[in-house]
Amino acid sequence: MFVDSKYSKVLTGLLIVVIIGIVGLLGFLGYELYNKYFLDEDTADFMDTAFNSNNVTSVDNNELTGDLNSLLDINSIGTGTGTTGDTSKKFKGFDVVGAIEIPKTNVNLPILKQMGPKAMNTAVVMQYGPGPNQVGNTVIAGHNYRNGQFFSNNYKLENGDTIYITDNSGKRLQYTIYNKYETAPEDTDYMERDTGGKPEISLTTCTDDSKARIIIWAKLAE
Repeated sequence: MFVDSKYSKVLTGLLIVVIIGIVGLLGFLGYELYNKYFLDEDTADFMDTAFNSNNVTSVDNNELTGDLNSLLDINSIGTGTGTTGDTSKKFKGFDVVGAIEIPKTNVNLPILKQMGPKAMNTAVVMQYGPGPNQVGNTVIAGHNYRNGQFFSNNYKLENGDTIYITDNSGKRLQYTIYNKYETAPEDTDYMERDTGGKPEISLTTCTDDSKARIIIWAKLAE
């Protein structure tokens, strides 16, 4: 009788621990889903307002001749409608330098100017370079949350896939992926490279096991 009573108490204790663990896990998952839902909603609303068809102009890359720096000046004043005005943008308190669209992975996000954990939990960030659509290599970093957010699906991208970058002046350029590889987290050689006097972008995110980085290079579409 004593043994049975003791055994019953142990099982009861274990059951309580399991229930608490399950409740805690469900609470965590619910919180994550709640945050993801509202962040996605806020992001979609921002993109619809700040980078809609009324203030964005898709530029034919074949027309990008001559002085690219002047044609693609991220600090230029104006929108796709030809009107002038302040092109500065903010999302959740962070400065925005542009937007990135990747049709294949349903990415449509602002690019934040600031680095840091809070910024990277909010959107993707400009890690290095002259800025969206500027001559040179602009590096854009994003988390891999394995839930579809940000750069979680970058592993699905392949050479030939399309990326669109819009700067704050409203110019939207098409880029084509031409290089993809994995490298060590401490490798930064890809950041500084010769782009032949043209704009290029690099995307960086961690692999699913967080032991390496997925690096993607893209150049202006021909």
